[in-house]
Amino acid sequence: MTATTDGAGAPGADPDFTAPDTVRGAQEAAARATRHLLARQDAAGWWKGDLETNVTMDAEDLLLRQFLGIRDEATTQAAARFIRGEQGADGTWATFHGGPPELSATIEAYVALRLAGDAPDAPHMARASAWIRAHGGIAAARVFTRIWLALFGWWSWDHLPELPPELVFLPPWVPLNIYDFGCWARQTIVPLTVVSAKRPVRPAPFALDELHTDARRPYPAAKRPAPLASWEGAFQRMDKALHVYRRFAPRPLRKAAMDTAARWIIERQENDGCWGGIQPPAVYSVIALHLLGYDLGHPVMRAGLESLDRFAVWREDGPPGPDGRGSAPVRMIEACQSPVWDTCLAAIALADAGLAPDHPALLKAADWMLGEEIVRSGDWAVRRPGLAPGGWAFEFHNDTYPDIDDTAEVVLALRRIKHPEPARVEAAIARGVSWNLGMQSRNGAWGAFDADNTSPFPNRLPFCDFGEVIDPPSADVTAHVVEMLAVEGKAADPRTRRGIAWLLAEQEPTGAWFGRWGTNYVYGTGSVVPALTAAGFAPAHPAIRRAVRWLESVQNADGGWGEDQRSYKDPEWAGKGASTPSQTAWALMALLSAGEREGKAVERGIAYLVETQCGDGSWDEPYFTGTGFPWDFSINYHLYRQVFPLTALGRYLHGEPFAPGEA
Repeated sequence: MTATTDGAGAPGADPDFTAPDTVRGAQEAAARATRHLLARQDAAGWWKGDLETNVTMDAEDLLLRQFLGIRDEATTQAAARFIRGEQGADGTWATFHGGPPELSATIEAYVALRLAGDAPDAPHMARASAWIRAHGGIAAARVFTRIWLALFGWWSWDHLPELPPELVFLPPWVPLNIYDFGCWARQTIVPLTVVSAKRPVRPAPFALDELHTDARRPYPAAKRPAPLASWEGAFQRMDKALHVYRRFAPRPLRKAAMDTAARWIIERQENDGCWGGIQPPAVYSVIALHLLGYDLGHPVMRAGLESLDRFAVWREDGPPGPDGRGSAPVRMIEACQSPVWDTCLAAIALADAGLAPDHPALLKAADWMLGEEIVRSGDWAVRRPGLAPGGWAFEFHNDTYPDIDDTAEVVLALRRIKHPEPARVEAAIARGVSWNLGMQSRNGAWGAFDADNTSPFPNRLPFCDFGEVIDPPSADVTAHVVEMLAVEGKAADPRTRRGIAWLLAEQEPTGAWFGRWGTNYVYGTGSVVPALTAAGFAPAHPAIRRAVRWLESVQNADGGWGEDQRSYKDPEWAGKGASTPSQTAWALMALLSAGEREGKAVERGIAYLVETQCGDGSWDEPYFTGTGFPWDFSINYHLYRQVFPLTALGRYLHGEPFAPGEA
C-alpha cells in the first residue's frame, strides 16, 4: 500500500503514535525489498533505474532532429505524448514534480508540441502561450532556450551573449579558460563556441509570434548597464566588446580555433559514441561537428546519434492509440544514465540488509564494477598532472570524467563483498583511494569531478544562466570520501582530518549540512553524520547532537522526512516537504549512525518505510530527490526509492556495517 502525506513538514514526534512491531515489520519489509532489488539486476551484474529530469530534454531532442533533418513521425508523436502528460492544468511545465511553472521549460515544451502538429489555438496550447506572454515571453527565457530558437530564426543571434571559439586557446592559468568550468559545462561550452561562431539558421517550420509579449517588438530595449565597478557591469561590457571583436576576428585565427575545438570534442567522444555520458554535451557536439562539415554518415556523427537514441526510455503506458484501443508508446529522454552509481548503491543496500557477502548477485556486481574501473587520464589531469589514474565514473562509458563520489561509494561497496579474487579487488581499491586522495582540493574538501574548480568568474558570464557551471567542493561528496577513507583505515590520516575539519566548519547553525547532489539538507546531513561516526566521532559529539536535533525537528507527522527542491532558493523550505522513501532513509541512516536506534524518531521513520512499501517490495516516489544543479536542474533517480530504504532497514536490523575506522 502507499500512504499519502500532507507535506506540511510538521516537526517533532506525535505523542499519540503507536508503533507496530517495528522490528518484525522491518524484517519483512527488508526481505521483500531484497527480493525486488535482486529481481531488477541485469544479467551482466549492474542495476540502473530511470533518470527522470524535465521536458526540456525531450523538446531539445526533437529540435535537434528537426535541425539535422532526421525527425520522424513515430518518435515525434511518442515524445509529444510524454510532454503533454507532464503539462499542468494551467498550461505550464515545471522542472520537478509538484514544482512551480518554469518559463523556459514551458517555451521549449510548447515549441516541441508545435513540431508534433498541435495547433496553437488548441486549449492546452493556448493556455501555455498565454502564460508565456504573461511572464515576459521568449525575451525573458534563459540563454540556452533562446539559442535553440535562434537555430531556426525564432530569435536573433545578435541578441545572445557572444561565446568566441578562441576561448579554447586560453592556457589553464588564465581566468575563464575552459578548465575553469565544471566538466559538464566545459563539455557543453566548447561545442557551443562553434555554434556561436557559425550562427546557423534553419528554415522555421512555423512562426512563434504568439510567444512574444509584442510580436512587432520581440527584442526588449537595451537596459542601462550595471556600474562598471561591479562584476555584472564588467562582464556586460566584456560581452559588448566580444560582439565587436566578432566583426574583426582574423579569419585564420577563428578557423584555427574552431578546428582546435573540433579536435577537442572528437578526442573526448566515448567508446559508445557519447560525450561524458551526458545528453546536453552530446547534442551540442553533434551540432557543432555537423556545422564544421561532418556529414551524418561520418563514423563520429553516426556513433553520436546512436548514443543519443540510447537515452530514450520507451514505455507502453501512454494514452490510447489512434484507434482508441491499447496504449500508444511514450518516449522519455534521460539526461544521463547512472549504472555505476545505482550498482554500488544497490550492492551496499543488499549487503547491509544481510545478503551473504559471497552471494552470486554481489559477486556479479563486483565483477561488473571492477570492469568499469577507469585506468587512463582524463581532463582532471590538467589540475593534477602527476596523479596516477584510478576510480569510477557514473555512466556506462565515460572514461574522460571519473568522479570522486562514485569512486568512494564503489570502494565502500567492494569492501562489503567477499570476492574470490581478493588481490584484484585490493588493487582496484588501492588505485581508487589513491586517486581520490590526489583529487583533494586545497581547502581540504572534495568536489565531484575536478580539484580546485572554484573560479569565481564563470558563473558571472552573461552566457551562464543555465545552472551551476563550476565544481567546488561539497559536503556530501566530501563526507562520502571521508567515510571511505575511514573504512580503509585512514581516519587519522592528515588528509582525512583536513576533510573532517572542513565538514565541521560547513555545518549550518541549524545543525544541518547543505546537500549539493541530493535534496538538500536532509541529504547533506544524511551523508555527513555517518561519515563522522565512521571516522570515530562519538554520538555525543556536539556536531552530531546538533544534527540529530535538526533531523528530529523536521520529521513529518507521518513519521517520514521530505524536503522540496524549493529549499535551494527559500530557506523556509529547508527540511520541509512531503515525505519520501529516499529522504526518510537518509535521515534514518544519520540517526542510526548517531546511536539513535531506540529513539522515537527512528521507530516512527522505520514504521513509515514499512507502511508505505508496495506489495512487490518497492516504494513509490514521484518527488524529485536528486540534484543536478541546485534549483536549476532536478533529478528523480528511480532507483533511489529502492536502495536507500533497504539500506536504512538493513542498518536498523543489523547495525552499522563497519566499526569506526575499521577496514
